Amino acid sequence: MLTVCVDCAGMNLLLSALLCFLLCSMLPVDSMMVRQPVPLNMAEDAVDDMYDGCTDAMAETVKNKYFEEENTGIFGRVWENAEFCAIKKLKHPKPQALTKSHLQAICAYTSNYKRFHATFNDHIRNDRSKYGTSFQFHSFHFWLTSALQIINRKKCHTTYRRTDGTFTGWVNQLMRFGSFTSSSYKTTLTNFGRNTCFQITTCSGAYLKYYSYFGDSEQEVLVPPYEVFRIVEVKPGYLVWGLADCRSVYTLTSVGVKSSLNCKAVKY
Repeated sequence: MLTVCVDCAGMNLLLSALLCFLLCSMLPVDSMMVRQPVPLNMAEDAVDDMYDGCTDAMAETVKNKYFEEENTGIFGRVWENAEFCAIKKLKHPKPQALTKSHLQAICAYTSNYKRFHATFNDHIRNDRSKYGTSFQFHSFHFWLTSALQIINRKKCHTTYRRTDGTFTGWVNQLMRFGSFTSSSYKTTLTNFGRNTCFQITTCSGAYLKYYSYFGDSEQEVLVPPYEVFRIVEVKPGYLVWGLADCRSVYTLTSVGVKSSLNCKAVKY
């Protein structure tokens, strides 16, 4: 006796869809996501105050206004967690102008406690319109920025940055990172990535030395959001010493600074 399936096509389609769903659900998350390339540009939405000409006035504003308002939530917890680190760092040789608050800001940023540096930098990249009003981190931004300026002493550094991200840019283009951006004297920090890498000549970045929460193991040089770079070269990694495992390498050289929000948050 011949049995005829009157809806075999529909059943096959249903089984195929179910099989596809099961197979896709077994894939790693990254394989189902297409990471969009990040354009290198001037980061016009960044909080880029460099306090040129108003450092003392902003220090008073932070002391009398912003810190009391902002020392709550995640910032309050991260700031408290960094205090013991700052007290230890005070025992090291340091520039006289580098205060406990400056050291506490470096400790808080480099500790990765509560992944605060990522949260903070998200706001730095995007909160230009809120700066001076509802921005949540005036105090921290000031202390970290002024700490880098004190440590830097107008010295340029050649550093390296590794990432897992994909970036787009062209030779002779001007750009800013638009956030506080970590780099290192070392080329070997492969745990940070091998996709797009950077060779950077920074003249505003500061070598954190033993001020970092983890000491000098990563030889970190922290670049501020306001530094402007020119893209000098874009090469495959195998053509760049120390970065042969990188897919592509952008060579950047500092050409100055741009601070659209300079002194905007000062309350006289």
